[in-house]
Amino acid sequence: MVIHGLSNLSNGQQRLGITEPISLAGPTEYDVIKTRELEKYLQDAGLYESQEEAVVREEVLGRLDQIVKTWVKTISHAKGLNDQLVHEANAKIFTFGSYRLGVHGPGADIDTLCVGPRHATREEDFFGELHKMLLEMPQVTELHPVPDAHVPVMKFKFNGISIDLLYARLALWVIPEDLDISQDSILQNADEQTVLSLNGCRVTDQVLRLVPNIQNFHTTLRCMRFWAKRRGVYSNVSGFLGGINLALLVARICQLYPNALPNMLVSRFFRVYTQWRWPNPVMLCAIEEGSLGLPIWDPRRNPRDRYHLMPIITPAYPCMNSTYNVTSSTLRIMSQEFQRGSEICEEMEAGDADWDTLFERYPFFEAYKNYLRIDIAAENADDLRQWKGWVESRLRQLTLKIERHTYGMLQCHPHPGEFSDKSRPFHHCYFMGLQRKQGVPVNEGEQFDIRLTVDEFKHSVNAYTLLKPGMGIHVSHVKRRNIPNFVFPGGVRPSHPSKITWDSKRSSELRVSGQNGQAEMSQGAVSGADDGRKRKRSEDNMDDNSKVSKSLTSLTPFSREVHEDRTFISASSTCSVKFDETEVNNMGDQKSEKPSLQFPSGDSETNGSLRINRELDPILPVTDTSVSKEEKLSSDKIISGPYEAHQPQAFPEEPEELEDNNAGSNQVRENGRDMKRDNSDSSISKLAVSEHPVISKETCSTQLCTNGGLEELEPAELTAPFLCMNPAPLPQKKPLIRLNFTSLGKASDKEGT
Repeated sequence: MVIHGLSNLSNGQQRLGITEPISLAGPTEYDVIKTRELEKYLQDAGLYESQEEAVVREEVLGRLDQIVKTWVKTISHAKGLNDQLVHEANAKIFTFGSYRLGVHGPGADIDTLCVGPRHATREEDFFGELHKMLLEMPQVTELHPVPDAHVPVMKFKFNGISIDLLYARLALWVIPEDLDISQDSILQNADEQTVLSLNGCRVTDQVLRLVPNIQNFHTTLRCMRFWAKRRGVYSNVSGFLGGINLALLVARICQLYPNALPNMLVSRFFRVYTQWRWPNPVMLCAIEEGSLGLPIWDPRRNPRDRYHLMPIITPAYPCMNSTYNVTSSTLRIMSQEFQRGSEICEEMEAGDADWDTLFERYPFFEAYKNYLRIDIAAENADDLRQWKGWVESRLRQLTLKIERHTYGMLQCHPHPGEFSDKSRPFHHCYFMGLQRKQGVPVNEGEQFDIRLTVDEFKHSVNAYTLLKPGMGIHVSHVKRRNIPNFVFPGGVRPSHPSKITWDSKRSSELRVSGQNGQAEMSQGAVSGADDGRKRKRSEDNMDDNSKVSKSLTSLTPFSREVHEDRTFISASSTCSVKFDETEVNNMGDQKSEKPSLQFPSGDSETNGSLRINRELDPILPVTDTSVSKEEKLSSDKIISGPYEAHQPQAFPEEPEELEDNNAGSNQVRENGRDMKRDNSDSSISKLAVSEHPVISKETCSTQLCTNGGLEELEPAELTAPFLCMNPAPLPQKKPLIRLNFTSLGKASDKEGT
């Protein structure tokens, strides 16, 4: 197989990647010492499995391979194939993901792929006959087929080892034992689900071929996975980084510094991606056109690809963007974390920090004053598992809708994971941190009304075609002081904020520097007072109508709309959400006396925020005096990338496509049936979606955010296609999101008691 992205350097060393390396320098004595410290740190953190568990995994994979071979012979005989084909019938197990990459930890699941012949179907044979065989085996527990997922999967435990099993049906009568799935010809005449299922193995194998040193790659990737989990940026479905995303990012750094040890690779990881000019793509090799006509990531040809904010491209054909879930909010958060990591690595070189500093947990429930809480519930464990998967795939849409409907003024930070209240069976809870966009002037008393946005989100979630009685969702606003105790370790709320951390010290330094900057600005204002008076006299001579016209045209689109529509806002048009612990699926319409979701005009928390309150521009490079001149020149050239022209600003707006744009295969449940779950309190359901649909051209039309990025709502990993339906009539004279904000009310005070 020809591996694209390979060439030879002048010194005879093989070059990996689409560019020359940034540096060929080898490790220093300092790098050797710090790498040993890092390896010991990861060992002490429990990130390596024991030898006994490794043996059990090997045995499980061997047994699973025997099971699928028996299965394919059984179905071949049942389908009446001749004796020779039955004898030659074969299936084969491949692995991918963290296990194949060699970075899995204790208790991690194994991503596996079963490759079968053309006569072994997915629906009837894989999810039918093989499912029955596994169900009868005492070693198999927690068997859960998910045939309707974006990538169909069978989940189960075999002798206590978690297995995710995919299926690929090839256009071959016999599967050879030495099958090479890295060949593009394997995709010939394959259906879409088979291509997607094969993609994981093909990408994983290609990554391992494109890194210069496997052992250094393993250690660095294990370190970055641990860092991402501790800092709350490890979740592909939430719009952060998943396992394959981190593998691709780390592999690119290994290509750029082929002779570096993990200590230097970690430092350069943060340095390079702090300076990276997103949305230029990260690629390990050139993108292949291929001969099979499969769609590939190409912003020059595909309009949808132009709106990806942080493209990280898979190296195997068909090349895809592995981070299409990233939103402007999650990109901002990840950029801040890259910056933080880069600064800590610099401090480590100066002896002012250590690995503990880099891996400090992100204090999510101390970082914000306001949170959005999403509760889901079901009647049993199986229903909750299905409902959980569907809701998690939709949560990204809530982030996108809030960003769009508030014109980027309200920023969301989704927590990558769920919480469970042990006192409530079959219940999960999710949280999003909320804050006003930093660095934007604030008028006193401004509030945000996101109730209609939340209603729209709930409406799309409740359109789940496999919805069952008892499946419910509720969204509410909670203050930091009202966060439930069950989200904290041991169910005990800390009596005081976390210990002094790098983040809190950095935040304090920024506040001090900000105050000094304001003092300097005030001095400059005095010296420029005379010039200001001259400008004022000149402006006073202008015609009043000209002044009004100029003020409107000089406003941003967001400000201009608000200025024009101010008179249409009713002060009594309050929006709030009522939360009742006993009714997970009801949203109430509270009166104006309920507290509002207000955001103070200050840029930082009054109690000593642990959050770095500043905006990071992921497009502009950061000056680093510790980088050699040659390395900086090479880095700047690579970071700029070849795709700068594909930024959203350079193209016309893309037509709006809401998340429910896959038509035909599934059906939306009727609103009448959906409302049966909500009729337990008819007085609370006056603003139900079925009565007042909130989807309108004004609310959901494609809008450019203030940062110039276009937020596109597209299907997440777990999709449920919908039939095209005529929109319900819109309520008349009902204003939506405007600057004269009212709020999504907080949860009832009784909830915390």
